[in-house]
Amino acid sequence: MFFRDTLRRLAEQHQVAGWARNTPEGTVETVLEGERDALDRVVDFARRGPEGALVERVEMTEEPPEGLRGFSIR
Repeated sequence: MFFRDTLRRLAEQHQVAGWARNTPEGTVETVLEGERDALDRVVDFARRGPEGALVERVEMTEEPPEGLRGFSIR
């Protein structure tokens, strides 16, 4: 929960919309929408994670915006 919750708080701080969830494989999947600089800050965090997290890699795919509002943990 700490990774996703910290990601949520950072996204909200930078006005990035989207969601994050754990997958059955044990990874975190997230969708982010916002201004490029704000997205870069949130993705930067995702590459490191909070203290104690083990981030092996980050895969990104650009898609058309969905018009998401807020940030939720699924």
